[in-house]
This record gives sequence, C-alpha cells and structure tokens, in this order.
Amino acid sequence: MEKINSNDHEDSKPVVLITGCTGGGIGNALARSFAANSCRVVATSRSRSTMADLDQDPKFFLQELDVQSDESVNRVVNNVLDKFGRIDVLVNNAGVPCVGPLAEIPLSAIQNTFETNVFGSMRMVQAVVPHMATRKRGKIVNIGSVTGLVSGPWNGAYCASKAALHALTDTLRLELGHFGIDVVNVVPGAVKSNIGNSGIAIYNRMPEWKLFKPFEAAIRERALLSQGLRSTPTDEFARHTVAAVLRKKPPAWFSYGRYSTAMAVMYHLPLCVRDFLFKKAMKC
Repeated sequence: MEKINSNDHEDSKPVVLITGCTGGGIGNALARSFAANSCRVVATSRSRSTMADLDQDPKFFLQELDVQSDESVNRVVNNVLDKFGRIDVLVNNAGVPCVGPLAEIPLSAIQNTFETNVFGSMRMVQAVVPHMATRKRGKIVNIGSVTGLVSGPWNGAYCASKAALHALTDTLRLELGHFGIDVVNVVPGAVKSNIGNSGIAIYNRMPEWKLFKPFEAAIRERALLSQGLRSTPTDEFARHTVAAVLRKKPPAWFSYGRYSTAMAVMYHLPLCVRDFLFKKAMKC
C-alpha cells in the first residue's frame, strides 16, 4: 500500500481566510468549525489580542487585518499566499452594528458602517479574486443578515449595509461563476455573538437624541434584540454554515438561526402589514 506523505495531506486541506474573528463572535466560531473540518484557517481581526483563544493553537494562522485599509488587506492576502500558496475560501464576516434613528445618526457613523460591512467586503473580494480566477476555483462567502431582507426602525443603517451586501453577492455569483468561483450569501438570524455589546458601545458614543428622545429606551433595546435567551448558539450556527460552505457545490443562499424563517415571511408581507407589526414591536 502506498504511504501518504504527511505534507501532501496538509497541502490537500482547504485554506480558509476569515475576517472578523474576535472572541465571542460568529467569525471566531466559524474559524473553530472550519478547523474542526480539517481546514487550514487564517483567522483575522483588527487586533491579534482579540483572538487570544486561538493564539496558541497551531491550527490557526493569525493575522491583524483592517478591512478598511488597502494596505492591510493586500499585506494579509500576500502573507497567506506566501505561506500556503493559495486561498480556497474567503469568508467576509467583519461587520459593525449601527443603531439609532436615521434622521439624527451622524453621517460619519453611517459611513463607517458601510466602509466595514460593504466596502470592506468588496476590498477583500477584489484582493482575492485574481488569485482564485487564475486557479479556476474558489469560494467567496459573504455574511449578510436577515435584517437585510426586512428593514425595521432604529437599525436602518445596518439593515441597508446588509441589503447592499446581499445585492453585491448576487451579482458576484453571476459574474464569477465563469472563473469557477462559487459565491455564497450566508444570512444569519438571531445568533449569539458579541454584536450586542458592540452595538451598545457604539450607541453610547452617539450624540443625545433630540426629536427621538422619547424613544431612547426602545432604541437602546434594539441594540440587544438579537441577543435574547433564545438566540441560536454561535457554535451551532457555525457548524451548520461550515457544512453548507464545504459542500462540493455550496448553496447560493444559506440562512440559519432564530427569526430566519419569520423574517423571510415578513419579506413577502404587504408593506402595510409589515409596518403595523414593526410599529407594535419596536414602539415607534
């Protein structure tokens, strides 16, 4: 029987580059789940210290990455190609929340949301696609949100950024199929993560509301809506998502997590019914 060279075995493992792998978040759970499925995982975040739980594990290649910086993105992509020779899967998970009434949120906060959630993802895509196209294979996974399907009150900037990412993902799927690149839109429902804490931290830096001062409690409550007791555990979401992405022919659309079905139904409701439900639930 022919012996299998251990290096050959390592070379056959998919190389997965994931953005936004801060501990306690979806990206961190995805990194661990890909590693459990015999992948070589490049876990990234803006600060290596936020990935301390992965730092001493040889299954992970940690890199500091700011998706808003061309220099940072190009440096990390080149580092990965130098080390592994290829990138098989790109997971665009890095994202920031933005809670508040659109008429009063500083435009700089809305711009920062789009710079990370939309342009950051596209910056990663444009850096990785030439390499994948040359190899005629690869997978790009964009992490959207069920809020991109149905935009509600107090979360408009985030909803709009995820809706934009969904639209870009649909276009990328059609444009990149010619090069053998699969593009997957992953649409989480309410999944346990650190986004609630991030949302409150960002919210606390907002100016005091003027017109919307009477709604302050409801707006703050919206920042934590996805983090209720019945939210889907992060590891469960990651396990199902990774299984879908690693299929030979991954689905174009994969949604999982609490409220994912309800939000899909809401998408098809008449606007008057949808507005009534949101006004009742969100106290606006």
